[in-house]
Amino acid sequence: MANLLAVIAAPDRSTQAMLAGEALRQAASKLKHKIDVEIHTAQGVQQPLGASAIADADAVLLIGEAAAQDVRFANSHTLLSSLEAVLADAEGQLKASLSAQTASSALRIVGITSCPTGIAHTFMAAEGLSQAAQKLGHSIRVETQGSVGAQDTLTADEIRLADVVIIAADTQVDLSRFVGKRLFSSGTKPAINDGENLVRRAIAEAQPHGASQAASSQATAGTASASSAQSEQRSGPYKHLMTGVSFMLPFVTAGGIMIALAFALGGIYAFDDAHKGTLAWALFQIGAKSAFALMVPILAGYISYSIANRPGIAPGMVGGMLAASLGSGFLGGIAAGFIAGYGTDFLNKKIQLGRNLDGLKPVLILPVLGSLLVGLLMIYVIGTPVAAVLAMLTDALKSMQGSSALLLGAILGAMMAFDMGGPVNKAAYAFATGLIASQVYTPMAAVMAAGMTPPLGIALATKLFADRFTSDEREAGKAAAVLGISFISEGAIPFAARDPLRVIPSLMVGSAVTGAISMAMGVELKVPHGGVFVLPIPNAVTHLGSYLVALVVGTVLTAVMLRLLKKPLAQ
Repeated sequence: MANLLAVIAAPDRSTQAMLAGEALRQAASKLKHKIDVEIHTAQGVQQPLGASAIADADAVLLIGEAAAQDVRFANSHTLLSSLEAVLADAEGQLKASLSAQTASSALRIVGITSCPTGIAHTFMAAEGLSQAAQKLGHSIRVETQGSVGAQDTLTADEIRLADVVIIAADTQVDLSRFVGKRLFSSGTKPAINDGENLVRRAIAEAQPHGASQAASSQATAGTASASSAQSEQRSGPYKHLMTGVSFMLPFVTAGGIMIALAFALGGIYAFDDAHKGTLAWALFQIGAKSAFALMVPILAGYISYSIANRPGIAPGMVGGMLAASLGSGFLGGIAAGFIAGYGTDFLNKKIQLGRNLDGLKPVLILPVLGSLLVGLLMIYVIGTPVAAVLAMLTDALKSMQGSSALLLGAILGAMMAFDMGGPVNKAAYAFATGLIASQVYTPMAAVMAAGMTPPLGIALATKLFADRFTSDEREAGKAAAVLGISFISEGAIPFAARDPLRVIPSLMVGSAVTGAISMAMGVELKVPHGGVFVLPIPNAVTHLGSYLVALVVGTVLTAVMLRLLKKPLAQ
């Protein structure tokens, strides 16, 4: 119920003013709102409004030119009208006044969403924010930083006019555009699961971003000077690791496909000097010697960037190159990234040169000192021990047979289905993609098959056991099938969110069996994404028949588990 006020000023039309006042009271009663009406006639003011009533008003309807000039309502949500309009449609005028109140209280919101792979969570979070803001009566524009770059990019004017900025991201996002704006950060999951609550929290809790550093941030083109302000928006090592993984994935994908094509054209010895100059040899140079060679430096560089902003890129990549050359692989790259990031960030905070010389920090002092720090530590302290650990891990994985392979595959598979794109899922995926650089491909095969199983199993269950699902869920099952064959596990999220205690265990059982079968059969996959669309590529996957068996068995088992655990819906 809203508290409404109306002021009617018609000194020469007393009768019509009284009729209008009564019409407004009846309309408000019908709409279940409370209204106080003040009428100005030739005989004086009837039922004058008190100060408390004005202060508590949700909306004010001013009728007549004299009412429109009333200074008591300068800070209120008002709508101007006429006697004729009120007499013709009093209910419509009250609704219009409430609409004007809603519009005047609406906020301009801009947002950015991003996830490590830049595929499903990025766009699901954007949709969740958009629907929530619209439902709450606010305008919103969301920029998605997905796998193909930024889409619906926010303009400078939109950012300038925005009341609140919402960052829903699982990776590091450049915040230099939002200095001085009220900003709120979270992961993608709150935006997907409860967008309305996230928008409300953002409006209530958003804080000015880097306002005290606006001048220095502009002076250094938004580089190191914004670092300390940005650190408040970070969410720990996991987010930094996922930022590095998200930038590394395109290199892994491109390199894996190029290597598979090279082997398809020139055999497993396509890299030999005997094949030099051939297309197969060239593809191997592109994939293995270039794309794969950049994987670890990119991983380390962007972990460091996530922590220390742009000054961390050079030290991180230098550390990553050393990790690769010292044989410490992706584990050394991760260590180098964190050392470079936290080391550079520490140096940035401790080195104070004054306003005139601060511009030297991001382009000269921090890259040099950061690279020196991480380089010496990698060479003399960290590189050799980490290389030994990686060699032990690689040998152990390569030697896994029988029950050991079954156990690892089951664990990785269950992790992929536990939160479908969340931290546990991404941890298993990052583990498998990192091992590709060490020529260990069996975990990648298990992880991708297990990631496809949840949405495929749900899609099959909606067809075979339709009485367990609503009509909306059966329709959504069609989309889940397409997402499943594309290795987008997030297609299962809507089903898991509605019935987590039955759906998530079913998905984990199916994915665990899929992963176990894949590992036990020794299936290797050299391409870390793409679902079934990369399987026809020659040499991209070994033991293709066994791989398909693992996928089919896990999908059917998932559907059967859903049939057993979910009860039929009441007709």
